[in-house]
Amino acid sequence: MSRTPRWTARLTALIAVITGLTVILPPATAGAEPPGIPSDSTALAQLDALTVAEEGPMDGYSRQSFRHWITISGKCDTRETVLKRDGDSVVTGTNCAATEGSWYSPYDGETWTDASDLDIDHVVPLAEAWRSGADSWTASRRQAFANDLSRPQLIPVTNNVNRSKGDEDPSTWQPSVSSYRCTYAKMWIAVKYYWSLTLQSEEKDALEDMLSTCGS
Repeated sequence: MSRTPRWTARLTALIAVITGLTVILPPATAGAEPPGIPSDSTALAQLDALTVAEEGPMDGYSRQSFRHWITISGKCDTRETVLKRDGDSVVTGTNCAATEGSWYSPYDGETWTDASDLDIDHVVPLAEAWRSGADSWTASRRQAFANDLSRPQLIPVTNNVNRSKGDEDPSTWQPSVSSYRCTYAKMWIAVKYYWSLTLQSEEKDALEDMLSTCGS
């Protein structure tokens, strides 16, 4: 496991300036944004267009109902594709697994150099999608949702942070890095809008609050 907090690099740079020492800083934090993050105004319009409804039951739900990770190209599956897309200086082996690189986890502000420390988060969790309308989808539509690389649905994050998030929506879970909550809200809204998923009133209230931090 290898972790490089952002403040460590800044402190090292400051000490170098003060003392005149020559230091080699760690690589710049990676954190390429996924595609399809809307503007503030578009996100607000999309939020207003979403249907507010009570959550459906979990009856019949299984993660296996959302087949992932699927092959994207050659030997590369969805997970490895996201790691390569959002990492810095990523090196992969013959099986496409990432062997080197640097990844910034925007939820908690940590940088990792071992891919095993990362999960690929479904921004809108699979179980949340199920409760919001995906229970009536076909298997192929659920697979497309679970491996969506065209919307801001998949990002690499610290594995234990992803697991603590679970299947919660923004009314009960938000990134600990408060400056990222605007972006997180816009990603969540864009995914639900494209996939025609519903949201609860509490969820909408939380998203409106998060959007109010944009530009601050």
